[in-house]
Amino acid sequence: MAEPLRTPNDCFSNLPDWPYAPSYWQRPDGLRLHYVDTGPRHASKTWLCLHGQPTWSYLYRRMIPVFVAAGHRVIAPDFPGFGRSDKPVEESTYTFRFHRESITGLIEALDLTNIALVVQDWGGLIGLTLPMAMPERFTGLLVMNTTLATGDAPLGQGFLDWRAFSNRSPDMDVARLMQRACPHLSAAEAMAYAAPFPDASYKAGVRRFPNLVPDHPEADGAALSRQARDFWRNDWAGRSLMAIGMTDPVLGPPVMRALHADIRNCPPPLEVAGAGHFTQEWGTPIARAAIKAL
Repeated sequence: MAEPLRTPNDCFSNLPDWPYAPSYWQRPDGLRLHYVDTGPRHASKTWLCLHGQPTWSYLYRRMIPVFVAAGHRVIAPDFPGFGRSDKPVEESTYTFRFHRESITGLIEALDLTNIALVVQDWGGLIGLTLPMAMPERFTGLLVMNTTLATGDAPLGQGFLDWRAFSNRSPDMDVARLMQRACPHLSAAEAMAYAAPFPDASYKAGVRRFPNLVPDHPEADGAALSRQARDFWRNDWAGRSLMAIGMTDPVLGPPVMRALHADIRNCPPPLEVAGAGHFTQEWGTPIARAAIKAL
């Protein structure tokens, strides 16, 4: 494997509402994974917050303070290729199992327990396959605008359009994309999302994610996702809350209501009328509701 890229620390200076010192865990292959670790180390509950594409843990800046104010710990990692984590330059490095093993390895290295799993977008495609492998560690789920890609159902047109857009945008303008999706963002906040990617060479992980979505039963991750669907339907014993960004054209209400039917004992969803795909950008009241529900 070619030497991975590592975004210079200067790129992360003076980010709005982001006071968190970086923490790192090294994968067995030597790649460095960044995560935020804040709140009491021995808190009774840990919120594990997983981002999607093309974002990073900065996406959770409106939710982390709510969880910490309740006396809880928050772990918010950056997937490889995103945020402060190392960025392999070869797109073939990025596979469903590669990303999943990064998060399971971090959970085991930190020995996290009583986890409330918080997921959206790819954070859900990967994250929703985790509790079945280590059910004793998970007690709660907050799920927002995501899905399980099981490979046995056709992909929606909204996603196919997004994948096509991503594939013809190898140097995706992340700041512009985030500002279009979340018009309330300031220019500085939008640029914070672009901070990990000084140029197109840092965006291999961004380019790869849409093409990793399992689209047939034998695709990488499809069997795991079907196993996870069975787990959530039949074996999940924790508490759950679903929040839906109602204006999301890709993973919006129809997709989320189908997922809701697969989560055992999940109460009626929290519908966030003004929110789009990046639900966490409307996350402060969602986090407050999650503390009460979970």
